[in-house]
Amino acid sequence: MTQVLTRSYLDELGAAAEAPGPAWLAPLRRQAADYFAAVGFPTSRHEEWRFTNVAAIARATFQPAAPAPLDEADLVPFGFGHPEWPRLVLVNGHLAPALSRIPALPGLRLGSLGQGDEAVAVRHLARHAPIEGTPFVALNTALLKEAVWVHVAPDTKVEQPIHLVHVTTEAAGTAVHPRTLIVVERGARASVVESYVTLDAGERYFSNAVTEVVLGENAWLEHARIQRESERAFHVGFTHVDQARDSHYRSFTLAMGGAVARHNLHARLGASNVETLLYGLYLTRGEQEVDNHTAIFHDHPDCRSWEVYKGVLEGRSHAVFNGKVFVRPEAQRTDAKQTNRNLLLGDGARVDTKPQLEIFADDVKCTHGATVGHLDQTALFYARSRGVPMAEARRLLTYAFAAEVLEEIAVEPVRLELERQVLDRFERGV
Repeated sequence: MTQVLTRSYLDELGAAAEAPGPAWLAPLRRQAADYFAAVGFPTSRHEEWRFTNVAAIARATFQPAAPAPLDEADLVPFGFGHPEWPRLVLVNGHLAPALSRIPALPGLRLGSLGQGDEAVAVRHLARHAPIEGTPFVALNTALLKEAVWVHVAPDTKVEQPIHLVHVTTEAAGTAVHPRTLIVVERGARASVVESYVTLDAGERYFSNAVTEVVLGENAWLEHARIQRESERAFHVGFTHVDQARDSHYRSFTLAMGGAVARHNLHARLGASNVETLLYGLYLTRGEQEVDNHTAIFHDHPDCRSWEVYKGVLEGRSHAVFNGKVFVRPEAQRTDAKQTNRNLLLGDGARVDTKPQLEIFADDVKCTHGATVGHLDQTALFYARSRGVPMAEARRLLTYAFAAEVLEEIAVEPVRLELERQVLDRFERGV
Protein backbone atom coordinates (compact mmCIF):
# COMPACT_ATOMS: atom_id res chain seq x y z
CA MET A 1 0.00 0.00 0.00
CA THR A 2 3.00 2.34 -0.19
CA GLN A 3 5.22 3.77 -2.91
CA VAL A 4 8.77 2.44 -3.05
CA LEU A 5 11.06 5.25 -1.96
CA THR A 6 13.45 6.55 -4.61
CA ARG A 7 17.15 6.83 -3.89
CA SER A 8 16.85 10.63 -3.65
CA TYR A 9 14.44 10.40 -0.72
CA LEU A 10 16.48 7.72 1.01
CA ASP A 11 19.65 9.79 0.62
CA GLU A 12 17.90 12.89 1.96
CA LEU A 13 16.61 10.99 4.99
CA GLY A 14 20.10 9.69 5.68
CA ALA A 15 21.57 13.17 5.45
CA ALA A 16 18.86 14.57 7.71
CA ALA A 17 19.79 12.13 10.46
CA GLU A 18 23.27 13.65 10.55
CA ALA A 19 22.18 17.28 10.15
CA PRO A 20 23.16 19.71 12.90
CA GLY A 21 20.48 21.05 15.22
CA PRO A 22 19.31 21.23 18.82
CA ALA A 23 19.94 18.08 20.86
CA TRP A 24 16.27 17.83 21.84
CA LEU A 25 15.21 17.71 18.17
CA ALA A 26 17.50 14.87 17.06
CA PRO A 27 15.45 11.94 18.47
CA LEU A 28 12.24 13.38 17.03
CA ARG A 29 13.78 13.64 13.58
CA ARG A 30 15.24 10.16 13.84
CA GLN A 31 11.89 8.65 14.87
CA ALA A 32 10.13 10.42 12.01
CA ALA A 33 12.76 9.32 9.48
CA ASP A 34 12.45 5.68 10.58
CA TYR A 35 8.66 5.87 10.33
CA PHE A 36 8.68 7.42 6.86
CA ALA A 37 11.29 4.95 5.58
CA ALA A 38 9.02 2.13 6.79
CA VAL A 39 5.69 3.39 5.37
CA GLY A 40 6.79 5.40 2.32
CA PHE A 41 4.36 7.47 0.30
CA PRO A 42 0.66 6.52 0.27
CA THR A 43 -1.02 5.08 -2.81
CA SER A 44 -4.60 5.06 -4.06
CA ARG A 45 -5.07 1.73 -2.26
CA HIS A 46 -4.88 3.62 1.03
CA GLU A 47 -8.40 4.67 2.01
CA GLU A 48 -7.35 8.18 3.04
CA TRP A 49 -5.61 8.73 -0.31
CA ARG A 50 -7.71 6.79 -2.79
CA PHE A 51 -8.90 9.90 -4.65
CA THR A 52 -5.55 11.73 -4.61
CA ASN A 53 -2.64 10.44 -6.65
CA VAL A 54 0.74 11.46 -5.23
CA ALA A 55 2.77 9.09 -7.41
CA ALA A 56 4.33 12.03 -9.26
CA ILE A 57 5.73 13.33 -5.95
CA ALA A 58 7.05 9.89 -5.01
CA ARG A 59 8.76 9.33 -8.37
CA ALA A 60 10.30 12.79 -8.74
CA THR A 61 13.75 13.88 -7.64
CA PHE A 62 13.60 17.16 -5.73
CA GLN A 63 16.60 19.07 -4.47
CA PRO A 64 16.52 21.08 -1.23
CA ALA A 65 15.74 24.70 -2.06
CA ALA A 66 18.49 27.24 -1.44
CA PRO A 67 18.02 30.74 -0.01
CA ALA A 68 17.30 33.42 -2.61
CA PRO A 69 17.55 37.21 -2.45
CA LEU A 70 14.27 39.12 -2.42
CA ASP A 71 13.42 42.71 -1.65
CA GLU A 72 10.39 44.42 -0.16
CA ALA A 73 8.84 45.03 -3.58
CA ASP A 74 8.59 41.28 -4.20
CA LEU A 75 6.28 40.94 -1.18
CA VAL A 76 3.85 43.72 -2.10
CA PRO A 77 1.41 41.44 -3.99
CA PHE A 78 1.09 39.23 -0.89
CA GLY A 79 0.95 41.85 1.88
CA PHE A 80 -2.76 42.75 1.98
CA GLY A 81 -1.74 46.42 1.93
CA HIS A 82 -0.30 46.36 5.45
CA PRO A 83 3.50 46.00 5.47
CA GLU A 84 3.49 47.24 9.07
CA TRP A 85 1.93 44.02 10.41
CA PRO A 86 4.19 41.73 12.47
CA ARG A 87 5.69 39.40 9.90
CA LEU A 88 7.98 36.43 9.42
CA VAL A 89 9.12 35.79 5.85
CA LEU A 90 10.62 32.52 4.70
CA VAL A 91 12.13 32.30 1.22
CA ASN A 92 12.54 28.77 -0.10
CA GLY A 93 12.06 27.53 3.45
CA HIS A 94 14.77 29.78 4.93
CA LEU A 95 13.98 32.64 7.28
CA ALA A 96 14.70 36.05 5.74
CA PRO A 97 15.40 38.36 8.72
CA ALA A 98 15.79 41.43 6.52
CA LEU A 99 12.25 40.98 5.17
CA SER A 100 10.68 39.98 8.48
CA ARG A 101 9.19 42.50 10.87
CA ILE A 102 9.38 41.57 14.55
CA PRO A 103 8.05 44.45 16.63
CA ALA A 104 8.70 44.80 20.34
CA LEU A 105 5.14 44.21 21.49
CA PRO A 106 4.47 43.11 25.09
CA GLY A 107 3.39 39.48 25.21
CA LEU A 108 4.24 38.65 21.57
CA ARG A 109 7.28 36.65 20.53
CA LEU A 110 8.17 35.58 17.01
CA GLY A 111 11.08 33.19 16.75
CA SER A 112 12.92 30.53 14.79
CA LEU A 113 15.21 27.61 15.52
CA GLY A 114 18.71 28.70 16.46
CA GLN A 115 17.69 32.26 17.29
CA GLY A 116 16.90 33.36 20.83
CA ASP A 117 14.99 31.52 23.54
CA GLU A 118 13.69 28.19 22.26
CA ALA A 119 11.65 27.26 25.34
CA VAL A 120 8.37 27.44 23.41
CA ALA A 121 9.75 25.23 20.64
CA VAL A 122 11.16 22.67 23.08
CA ARG A 123 7.77 22.41 24.76
CA HIS A 124 5.55 22.24 21.69
CA LEU A 125 7.36 21.79 18.37
CA ALA A 126 6.71 18.34 16.85
CA ARG A 127 4.70 17.41 19.97
CA HIS A 128 1.20 17.91 18.54
CA ALA A 129 1.07 16.91 14.86
CA PRO A 130 1.65 13.13 15.07
CA ILE A 131 4.09 11.62 12.62
CA GLU A 132 1.46 8.95 12.04
CA GLY A 133 -0.97 11.66 10.88
CA THR A 134 0.19 11.28 7.28
CA PRO A 135 3.49 10.11 5.77
CA PHE A 136 4.08 13.71 4.72
CA VAL A 137 4.06 14.84 8.36
CA ALA A 138 6.73 12.25 9.08
CA LEU A 139 8.77 13.44 6.09
CA ASN A 140 8.48 17.06 7.22
CA THR A 141 9.56 16.19 10.76
CA ALA A 142 12.45 14.03 9.58
CA LEU A 143 13.78 16.92 7.45
CA LEU A 144 13.05 19.61 10.04
CA LYS A 145 15.91 22.11 9.98
CA GLU A 146 14.13 25.46 10.05
CA ALA A 147 10.96 26.23 11.98
CA VAL A 148 9.21 29.43 12.99
CA TRP A 149 6.87 30.07 15.84
CA VAL A 150 4.39 32.59 17.16
CA HIS A 151 3.93 32.78 20.93
CA VAL A 152 1.24 34.95 22.53
CA ALA A 153 1.63 35.23 26.30
CA PRO A 154 -1.29 34.76 28.73
CA ASP A 155 -3.96 37.49 28.71
CA THR A 156 -2.32 39.28 25.77
CA LYS A 157 -4.41 40.75 22.98
CA VAL A 158 -2.44 41.28 19.77
CA GLU A 159 -4.23 44.04 17.87
CA GLN A 160 -2.57 43.56 14.48
CA PRO A 161 -2.71 40.33 12.46
CA ILE A 162 0.53 38.34 12.37
CA HIS A 163 1.55 37.38 8.83
CA LEU A 164 3.65 34.30 8.07
CA VAL A 165 4.78 34.44 4.45
CA HIS A 166 6.24 31.33 2.80
CA VAL A 167 7.66 32.31 -0.60
CA THR A 168 9.04 29.84 -3.12
CA THR A 169 11.20 31.26 -5.91
CA GLU A 170 13.69 29.96 -8.45
CA ALA A 171 11.78 26.84 -7.73
CA ALA A 172 12.11 24.32 -10.57
CA GLY A 173 12.79 20.85 -9.18
CA THR A 174 13.18 21.97 -5.57
CA ALA A 175 11.47 20.98 -2.33
CA VAL A 176 10.66 22.98 0.80
CA HIS A 177 9.33 21.63 4.10
CA PRO A 178 7.99 24.61 6.11
CA ARG A 179 7.27 24.05 9.81
CA THR A 180 5.19 26.49 11.84
CA LEU A 181 4.14 26.57 15.50
CA ILE A 182 1.43 28.89 16.84
CA VAL A 183 0.89 29.01 20.62
CA VAL A 184 -1.81 31.25 22.09
CA GLU A 185 -1.73 30.99 25.86
CA ARG A 186 -4.53 31.24 28.42
CA GLY A 187 -6.86 34.21 27.90
CA ALA A 188 -4.90 35.57 24.90
CA ARG A 189 -6.30 36.67 21.51
CA ALA A 190 -4.58 36.84 18.13
CA SER A 191 -5.06 36.66 14.37
CA VAL A 192 -2.56 34.77 12.21
CA VAL A 193 -2.40 34.65 8.41
CA GLU A 194 -0.32 31.96 6.70
CA SER A 195 0.47 32.62 3.04
CA TYR A 196 2.03 30.04 0.71
CA VAL A 197 2.95 31.83 -2.51
CA THR A 198 5.40 31.75 -5.38
CA LEU A 199 7.23 34.13 -7.68
CA ASP A 200 7.62 31.41 -10.34
CA ALA A 201 4.05 30.65 -11.38
CA GLY A 202 5.10 28.29 -14.16
CA GLU A 203 7.52 26.08 -12.25
CA ARG A 204 7.08 22.61 -10.74
CA TYR A 205 8.29 22.15 -7.17
CA PHE A 206 7.20 20.44 -3.95
CA SER A 207 6.01 22.23 -0.81
CA ASN A 208 5.32 20.05 2.23
CA ALA A 209 4.06 22.21 5.12
CA VAL A 210 3.11 21.34 8.70
CA THR A 211 1.53 23.76 11.20
CA GLU A 212 0.86 23.06 14.87
CA VAL A 213 -1.63 25.27 16.75
CA VAL A 214 -1.98 25.22 20.53
CA LEU A 215 -4.73 27.17 22.31
CA GLY A 216 -4.78 27.59 26.09
CA GLU A 217 -7.85 28.03 28.27
CA ASN A 218 -10.15 30.82 27.06
CA ALA A 219 -7.76 31.61 24.19
CA TRP A 220 -9.05 33.00 20.90
CA LEU A 221 -7.42 32.56 17.47
CA GLU A 222 -8.49 33.71 14.01
CA HIS A 223 -6.42 31.69 11.53
CA ALA A 224 -6.36 32.15 7.74
CA ARG A 225 -4.37 29.82 5.48
CA ILE A 226 -3.91 31.09 1.90
CA GLN A 227 -2.43 28.68 -0.65
CA ARG A 228 -1.54 30.34 -3.97
CA GLU A 229 1.26 28.13 -5.24
CA SER A 230 2.21 27.58 -8.88
CA GLU A 231 -0.45 25.61 -10.74
CA ARG A 232 2.29 23.18 -11.78
CA ALA A 233 3.57 22.63 -8.24
CA PHE A 234 2.78 20.01 -5.60
CA HIS A 235 1.54 21.29 -2.25
CA VAL A 236 0.82 19.06 0.74
CA GLY A 237 -0.14 20.61 4.08
CA PHE A 238 -1.13 19.39 7.52
CA THR A 239 -2.55 21.61 10.27
CA HIS A 240 -3.15 20.19 13.75
CA VAL A 241 -5.04 22.20 16.39
CA ASP A 242 -5.20 21.38 20.11
CA GLN A 243 -7.79 23.37 22.10
CA ALA A 244 -8.14 23.75 25.86
CA ARG A 245 -11.26 24.60 27.86
CA ASP A 246 -13.34 27.61 26.74
CA SER A 247 -11.11 28.29 23.73
CA HIS A 248 -12.27 29.51 20.31
CA TYR A 249 -10.64 28.62 16.98
CA ARG A 250 -11.84 30.12 13.71
CA SER A 251 -10.19 28.91 10.50
CA PHE A 252 -10.45 29.98 6.87
CA THR A 253 -8.54 28.13 4.15
CA LEU A 254 -8.24 29.15 0.50
CA ALA A 255 -6.73 26.84 -2.11
CA MET A 256 -6.13 28.26 -5.58
CA GLY A 257 -2.78 26.81 -6.64
CA GLY A 258 -1.09 23.48 -7.14
CA ALA A 259 -1.23 20.83 -9.83
CA VAL A 260 -1.87 18.51 -6.90
CA ALA A 261 -2.76 20.18 -3.60
CA ARG A 262 -3.78 18.45 -0.39
CA HIS A 263 -4.50 19.90 3.04
CA ASN A 264 -5.40 18.00 6.20
CA LEU A 265 -6.90 20.07 9.02
CA HIS A 266 -7.37 18.27 12.35
CA ALA A 267 -8.89 19.96 15.40
CA ARG A 268 -8.99 18.26 18.78
CA LEU A 269 -11.47 19.74 21.24
CA GLY A 270 -9.60 18.71 24.35
CA ALA A 271 -11.91 20.03 27.08
CA SER A 272 -15.48 21.23 27.60
CA ASN A 273 -17.04 24.42 26.21
CA VAL A 274 -14.76 24.61 23.16
CA GLU A 275 -15.82 26.17 19.87
CA THR A 276 -14.33 25.35 16.46
CA LEU A 277 -15.34 27.05 13.21
CA LEU A 278 -13.88 25.83 9.91
CA TYR A 279 -14.53 27.62 6.62
CA GLY A 280 -12.89 26.79 3.30
CA LEU A 281 -12.95 27.72 -0.38
CA TYR A 282 -11.16 25.92 -3.20
CA LEU A 283 -10.98 27.09 -6.82
CA THR A 284 -9.73 24.72 -9.50
CA ARG A 285 -9.28 24.86 -13.26
CA GLY A 286 -7.48 23.04 -16.05
CA GLU A 287 -6.21 19.68 -14.75
CA GLN A 288 -5.76 20.72 -11.11
CA GLU A 289 -6.44 18.30 -8.26
CA VAL A 290 -7.29 19.83 -4.87
CA ASP A 291 -8.05 17.72 -1.80
CA ASN A 292 -9.34 18.92 1.59
CA HIS A 293 -9.45 16.44 4.47
CA THR A 294 -10.76 17.68 7.81
CA ALA A 295 -11.25 15.91 11.12
CA ILE A 296 -12.87 17.34 14.25
CA PHE A 297 -12.48 15.33 17.45
CA HIS A 298 -15.19 15.98 20.05
CA ASP A 299 -13.61 14.39 23.13
CA HIS A 300 -15.53 16.29 25.84
CA PRO A 301 -19.09 17.50 26.55
CA ASP A 302 -20.71 20.84 25.69
CA CYS A 303 -18.59 21.67 22.64
CA ARG A 304 -19.59 23.18 19.30
CA SER A 305 -18.20 22.86 15.80
CA TRP A 306 -19.36 24.41 12.54
CA GLU A 307 -17.84 23.60 9.16
CA VAL A 308 -18.62 24.98 5.69
CA TYR A 309 -16.41 24.22 2.68
CA LYS A 310 -17.22 25.29 -0.88
CA GLY A 311 -15.60 24.54 -4.22
CA VAL A 312 -15.80 26.09 -7.71
CA LEU A 313 -14.43 23.82 -10.42
CA GLU A 314 -13.63 24.63 -14.06
CA GLY A 315 -12.16 22.68 -16.98
CA ARG A 316 -11.29 19.07 -16.24
CA SER A 317 -10.22 19.71 -12.67
CA HIS A 318 -10.90 17.41 -9.74
CA ALA A 319 -11.64 18.20 -6.10
CA VAL A 320 -11.93 16.01 -3.03
CA PHE A 321 -13.60 16.81 0.26
CA ASN A 322 -13.55 14.39 3.16
CA GLY A 323 -14.80 15.83 6.43
CA LYS A 324 -15.02 13.73 9.58
CA VAL A 325 -16.60 14.54 12.93
CA PHE A 326 -15.86 12.10 15.77
CA VAL A 327 -18.04 12.27 18.91
CA ARG A 328 -16.84 10.13 21.81
CA PRO A 329 -19.27 8.63 24.35
CA GLU A 330 -18.40 11.22 27.01
CA ALA A 331 -18.96 14.14 24.59
CA GLN A 332 -22.60 14.66 25.49
CA ARG A 333 -24.44 17.79 24.32
CA THR A 334 -22.19 18.12 21.30
CA ASP A 335 -23.45 20.51 18.61
CA ALA A 336 -21.76 19.81 15.27
CA LYS A 337 -22.73 20.89 11.75
CA GLN A 338 -20.86 20.11 8.55
CA THR A 339 -21.61 21.23 4.96
CA ASN A 340 -19.80 20.82 1.64
CA ARG A 341 -21.14 22.49 -1.52
CA ASN A 342 -19.61 22.34 -4.99
CA LEU A 343 -20.29 24.26 -8.20
CA LEU A 344 -19.21 22.68 -11.50
CA LEU A 345 -18.54 25.14 -14.33
CA GLY A 346 -17.23 22.58 -16.81
CA ASP A 347 -18.60 19.27 -18.04
CA GLY A 348 -15.24 17.63 -17.36
CA ALA A 349 -14.95 18.81 -13.75
CA ARG A 350 -15.70 16.35 -10.97
CA VAL A 351 -15.88 16.14 -7.18
CA ASP A 352 -15.55 13.29 -4.72
CA THR A 353 -17.19 14.41 -1.49
CA LYS A 354 -17.63 12.40 1.68
CA PRO A 355 -18.89 14.13 4.83
CA GLN A 356 -18.82 11.73 7.78
CA LEU A 357 -20.18 11.60 11.31
CA GLU A 358 -19.07 8.98 13.82
CA ILE A 359 -21.21 9.46 16.92
CA PHE A 360 -20.94 7.41 20.11
CA ALA A 361 -22.98 9.74 22.38
CA ASP A 362 -26.76 9.96 22.50
CA ASP A 363 -27.43 13.57 23.61
CA VAL A 364 -26.11 15.41 20.54
CA LYS A 365 -27.18 17.70 17.69
CA CYS A 366 -25.19 16.69 14.62
CA THR A 367 -25.92 17.24 10.92
CA HIS A 368 -23.97 16.93 7.70
CA GLY A 369 -24.62 17.27 3.99
CA ALA A 370 -23.05 17.72 0.56
CA THR A 371 -24.21 19.06 -2.81
CA VAL A 372 -22.69 19.03 -6.31
CA GLY A 373 -24.34 20.94 -9.13
CA HIS A 374 -24.22 23.53 -11.90
CA LEU A 375 -25.33 27.16 -12.01
CA ASP A 376 -29.05 27.63 -11.38
CA GLN A 377 -30.65 28.02 -14.81
CA THR A 378 -33.63 29.83 -13.34
CA ALA A 379 -31.36 32.42 -11.74
CA LEU A 380 -29.45 32.79 -15.02
CA PHE A 381 -32.71 33.31 -16.90
CA TYR A 382 -33.84 35.89 -14.33
CA ALA A 383 -30.61 37.87 -14.76
CA ARG A 384 -30.71 37.62 -18.57
CA SER A 385 -34.35 38.78 -18.65
CA ARG A 386 -33.22 42.00 -16.95
CA GLY A 387 -30.56 42.75 -19.50
CA VAL A 388 -27.51 41.25 -17.78
CA PRO A 389 -25.15 39.70 -20.37
CA MET A 390 -24.66 35.95 -20.04
CA ALA A 391 -20.98 36.14 -19.09
CA GLU A 392 -21.69 38.78 -16.43
CA ALA A 393 -24.63 36.79 -15.06
CA ARG A 394 -22.48 33.66 -14.74
CA ARG A 395 -19.73 35.63 -13.03
CA LEU A 396 -22.09 37.25 -10.54
CA LEU A 397 -23.82 34.00 -9.64
CA THR A 398 -20.49 32.20 -9.25
CA TYR A 399 -19.12 34.93 -7.02
CA ALA A 400 -22.30 34.93 -4.92
CA PHE A 401 -21.79 31.20 -4.37
CA ALA A 402 -18.23 31.74 -3.10
CA ALA A 403 -19.06 34.87 -1.10
CA GLU A 404 -20.78 32.92 1.68
CA VAL A 405 -17.45 31.62 2.96
CA LEU A 406 -15.36 34.64 1.98
CA GLU A 407 -17.56 36.73 4.26
CA GLU A 408 -16.41 34.60 7.19
CA ILE A 409 -12.82 35.91 7.00
CA ALA A 410 -12.52 37.88 10.21
CA VAL A 411 -9.57 40.12 9.24
CA GLU A 412 -11.05 42.81 7.02
CA PRO A 413 -7.97 43.63 4.84
CA VAL A 414 -7.50 39.93 4.13
CA ARG A 415 -11.18 39.50 3.31
CA LEU A 416 -11.25 42.49 0.94
CA GLU A 417 -8.09 41.43 -0.91
CA LEU A 418 -9.21 37.81 -1.31
CA GLU A 419 -12.63 38.93 -2.48
CA ARG A 420 -10.87 41.02 -5.13
CA GLN A 421 -8.65 38.13 -6.22
CA VAL A 422 -11.52 35.65 -6.41
CA LEU A 423 -13.67 38.09 -8.38
CA ASP A 424 -10.75 38.76 -10.73
CA ARG A 425 -10.28 35.03 -11.28
CA PHE A 426 -13.94 34.60 -12.11
CA GLU A 427 -13.83 37.55 -14.51
CA ARG A 428 -10.98 35.92 -16.40
CA GLY A 429 -12.10 32.32 -16.14
CA VAL A 430 -15.90 32.09 -16.02
